[in-house]
Amino acid sequence: MKHVPHATSLRRAPVQRRSAERLTRILDACADLLDEVGYDALSTRAVALRAGVPIGSVYRFFGNKRAMADALAERNLERYIERVVRRLADAEGEGGWREVMDAVLDEYLDMKRTAPGFALVDFGNQIPVGVRHSEPNRRVADRLVDLLSGHFDRAPDEDLRRMFLIAVETADTLIQLAFRADPEGDEKIIEEMRGLLRAYIGRALD
Repeated sequence: MKHVPHATSLRRAPVQRRSAERLTRILDACADLLDEVGYDALSTRAVALRAGVPIGSVYRFFGNKRAMADALAERNLERYIERVVRRLADAEGEGGWREVMDAVLDEYLDMKRTAPGFALVDFGNQIPVGVRHSEPNRRVADRLVDLLSGHFDRAPDEDLRRMFLIAVETADTLIQLAFRADPEGDEKIIEEMRGLLRAYIGRALD
Protein backbone atom coordinates (compact mmCIF):
# COMPACT_ATOMS: atom_id res chain seq x y z
CA MET A 1 0.00 0.00 0.00
CA LYS A 2 1.24 3.49 -0.84
CA HIS A 3 0.86 6.00 1.94
CA VAL A 4 0.15 9.65 1.21
CA PRO A 5 0.95 12.05 4.06
CA HIS A 6 -1.88 13.93 5.70
CA ALA A 7 -2.95 16.99 3.75
CA THR A 8 -1.79 19.25 6.60
CA SER A 9 1.85 18.60 5.65
CA LEU A 10 1.28 19.38 1.96
CA ARG A 11 0.63 22.56 0.05
CA ARG A 12 -1.82 20.58 -2.03
CA ALA A 13 -3.06 17.04 -1.48
CA PRO A 14 -2.87 14.73 -4.52
CA VAL A 15 -6.26 13.90 -6.00
CA GLN A 16 -5.48 11.82 -9.06
CA ARG A 17 -3.52 8.56 -9.01
CA ARG A 18 -0.81 10.05 -11.21
CA SER A 19 -0.31 12.91 -8.78
CA ALA A 20 -0.14 10.51 -5.81
CA GLU A 21 2.46 8.40 -7.61
CA ARG A 22 4.52 11.51 -8.31
CA LEU A 23 4.38 12.46 -4.63
CA THR A 24 5.55 8.95 -3.73
CA ARG A 25 8.53 9.29 -6.08
CA ILE A 26 9.42 12.65 -4.53
CA LEU A 27 9.35 11.26 -0.99
CA ASP A 28 11.30 8.15 -2.03
CA ALA A 29 13.96 10.40 -3.59
CA CYS A 30 14.04 12.56 -0.47
CA ALA A 31 14.59 9.46 1.70
CA ASP A 32 17.41 8.15 -0.50
CA LEU A 33 19.18 11.51 -0.59
CA LEU A 34 18.93 11.94 3.18
CA ASP A 35 20.94 8.73 3.53
CA GLU A 36 23.44 9.82 0.89
CA VAL A 37 24.07 13.49 1.66
CA GLY A 38 22.30 14.30 4.95
CA TYR A 39 19.74 16.97 5.69
CA ASP A 40 21.98 20.04 5.40
CA ALA A 41 23.03 19.17 1.84
CA LEU A 42 19.53 18.12 0.79
CA SER A 43 17.87 20.38 -1.77
CA THR A 44 14.52 20.42 -3.50
CA ARG A 45 16.31 20.59 -6.85
CA ALA A 46 18.30 17.43 -6.12
CA VAL A 47 15.12 15.66 -5.04
CA ALA A 48 13.36 16.67 -8.25
CA LEU A 49 16.28 15.40 -10.32
CA ARG A 50 16.42 12.07 -8.46
CA ALA A 51 12.64 11.64 -8.68
CA GLY A 52 12.61 12.48 -12.38
CA VAL A 53 10.04 15.26 -12.00
CA PRO A 54 10.09 19.00 -12.76
CA ILE A 55 11.13 21.21 -9.85
CA GLY A 56 7.67 22.77 -10.03
CA SER A 57 6.17 19.41 -9.08
CA VAL A 58 8.11 19.45 -5.84
CA TYR A 59 6.97 22.99 -5.03
CA ARG A 60 3.41 22.00 -5.87
CA PHE A 61 3.49 19.85 -2.75
CA PHE A 62 6.17 21.43 -0.56
CA GLY A 63 7.31 24.95 0.18
CA ASN A 64 10.77 23.86 1.32
CA LYS A 65 12.86 20.85 2.26
CA ARG A 66 11.70 20.95 5.88
CA ALA A 67 8.11 20.43 4.78
CA MET A 68 9.29 17.56 2.60
CA ALA A 69 11.12 15.93 5.52
CA ASP A 70 8.03 16.39 7.70
CA ALA A 71 5.89 14.62 5.09
CA LEU A 72 8.42 11.79 4.94
CA ALA A 73 8.20 11.48 8.72
CA GLU A 74 4.41 11.26 8.54
CA ARG A 75 4.66 8.56 5.90
CA ASN A 76 7.16 6.69 8.07
CA LEU A 77 4.70 6.70 10.96
CA GLU A 78 1.89 5.35 8.78
CA ARG A 79 4.13 2.60 7.44
CA TYR A 80 5.31 1.76 10.95
CA ILE A 81 1.78 1.44 12.30
CA GLU A 82 0.85 -0.76 9.35
CA ARG A 83 3.82 -3.02 10.07
CA VAL A 84 2.84 -3.37 13.73
CA VAL A 85 -0.76 -4.16 12.76
CA ARG A 86 0.40 -6.82 10.31
CA ARG A 87 2.81 -8.34 12.84
CA LEU A 88 0.08 -8.59 15.49
CA ALA A 89 -2.38 -10.04 12.98
CA ASP A 90 0.15 -12.71 12.02
CA ALA A 91 0.56 -13.59 15.71
CA GLU A 92 -3.23 -14.12 15.93
CA GLY A 93 -3.41 -12.97 19.52
CA GLU A 94 -0.72 -15.33 20.79
CA GLY A 95 1.28 -14.21 23.82
CA GLY A 96 0.65 -11.38 26.25
CA TRP A 97 1.58 -7.73 26.40
CA ARG A 98 5.31 -8.53 26.37
CA GLU A 99 5.01 -10.06 22.93
CA VAL A 100 3.01 -7.02 21.80
CA MET A 101 5.73 -4.67 23.02
CA ASP A 102 8.40 -6.81 21.37
CA ALA A 103 6.55 -6.36 18.08
CA VAL A 104 6.44 -2.59 18.60
CA LEU A 105 10.18 -2.44 19.29
CA ASP A 106 11.27 -4.97 16.66
CA GLU A 107 9.39 -3.27 13.83
CA TYR A 108 10.88 0.10 14.77
CA LEU A 109 14.40 -1.34 14.93
CA ASP A 110 13.97 -3.01 11.54
CA MET A 111 12.87 0.27 9.97
CA LYS A 112 15.78 2.03 11.67
CA ARG A 113 18.17 -0.41 10.00
CA THR A 114 16.57 -0.77 6.58
CA ALA A 115 14.10 1.99 5.64
CA PRO A 116 15.68 4.74 3.46
CA GLY A 117 15.97 8.06 5.29
CA PHE A 118 14.52 6.62 8.50
CA ALA A 119 17.77 6.72 10.46
CA LEU A 120 17.79 10.51 10.16
CA VAL A 121 14.11 11.45 10.05
CA ASP A 122 12.19 8.58 11.69
CA PHE A 123 8.93 10.22 12.88
CA GLY A 124 10.13 13.80 12.67
CA ASN A 125 11.96 14.52 15.91
CA GLN A 126 15.51 14.86 14.59
CA ILE A 127 15.30 17.43 11.78
CA PRO A 128 17.12 19.78 11.84
CA VAL A 129 19.79 17.55 13.34
CA GLY A 130 20.07 18.01 17.09
CA VAL A 131 16.63 19.62 17.51
CA ARG A 132 14.23 17.53 19.56
CA HIS A 133 10.58 18.19 20.29
CA SER A 134 8.10 16.16 22.30
CA GLU A 135 5.27 16.42 19.78
CA PRO A 136 6.34 13.61 17.39
CA ASN A 137 6.85 11.21 20.29
CA ARG A 138 3.48 12.16 21.72
CA ARG A 139 1.91 11.49 18.33
CA VAL A 140 3.58 8.07 18.19
CA ALA A 141 2.53 7.26 21.75
CA ASP A 142 -1.09 8.24 21.09
CA ARG A 143 -1.21 6.15 17.91
CA LEU A 144 0.15 3.13 19.78
CA VAL A 145 -2.32 3.55 22.63
CA ASP A 146 -5.22 3.69 20.19
CA LEU A 147 -3.88 0.64 18.39
CA LEU A 148 -2.88 -1.50 21.37
CA SER A 149 -5.23 -0.67 24.25
CA GLY A 150 -7.53 -3.50 23.18
CA HIS A 151 -4.67 -5.97 23.34
CA PHE A 152 -4.04 -4.86 26.93
CA ASP A 153 -7.73 -4.92 27.90
CA ARG A 154 -7.33 -1.34 29.07
CA ALA A 155 -9.24 1.82 28.28
CA PRO A 156 -7.11 4.36 26.35
CA ASP A 157 -7.29 6.77 29.28
CA GLU A 158 -4.93 9.50 30.45
CA ASP A 159 -2.88 7.11 32.62
CA LEU A 160 -2.24 4.71 29.74
CA ARG A 161 -1.33 7.59 27.42
CA ARG A 162 1.13 8.99 29.98
CA MET A 163 2.71 5.56 30.42
CA PHE A 164 3.13 5.12 26.68
CA LEU A 165 4.57 8.60 26.25
CA ILE A 166 7.19 7.90 28.92
CA ALA A 167 7.95 4.53 27.34
CA VAL A 168 8.31 6.05 23.85
CA GLU A 169 10.52 8.88 25.11
CA THR A 170 12.70 6.38 27.01
CA ALA A 171 12.97 4.01 24.05
CA ASP A 172 13.79 6.91 21.72
CA THR A 173 16.67 8.07 23.89
CA LEU A 174 18.14 4.59 24.43
CA ILE A 175 17.80 3.59 20.77
CA GLN A 176 19.69 6.75 19.84
CA LEU A 177 22.41 5.64 22.26
CA ALA A 178 22.45 2.11 20.83
CA PHE A 179 22.89 3.37 17.27
CA ARG A 180 25.59 5.82 18.27
CA ALA A 181 27.50 2.91 19.79
CA ASP A 182 26.99 0.66 16.75
CA PRO A 183 25.60 1.55 13.29
CA GLU A 184 23.39 -1.55 13.47
CA GLY A 185 22.31 -0.86 17.04
CA ASP A 186 24.28 -2.17 20.03
CA GLU A 187 22.43 -5.35 21.04
CA LYS A 188 23.40 -5.16 24.70
CA ILE A 189 22.00 -1.64 25.02
CA ILE A 190 18.86 -2.71 23.16
CA GLU A 191 18.32 -5.65 25.49
CA GLU A 192 18.87 -3.43 28.54
CA MET A 193 16.27 -1.06 27.12
CA ARG A 194 13.85 -3.93 26.50
CA GLY A 195 14.21 -5.09 30.10
CA LEU A 196 13.80 -1.58 31.46
CA LEU A 197 10.61 -1.02 29.46
CA ARG A 198 9.18 -4.38 30.46
CA ALA A 199 9.77 -3.60 34.14
CA TYR A 200 8.16 -0.16 33.80
CA ILE A 201 5.15 -1.26 31.76
CA GLY A 202 4.71 -4.40 33.83
CA ARG A 203 3.83 -2.29 36.88
CA ALA A 204 0.62 -1.29 35.13
CA LEU A 205 -0.19 -4.33 33.00
CA ASP A 206 0.78 -7.35 35.12
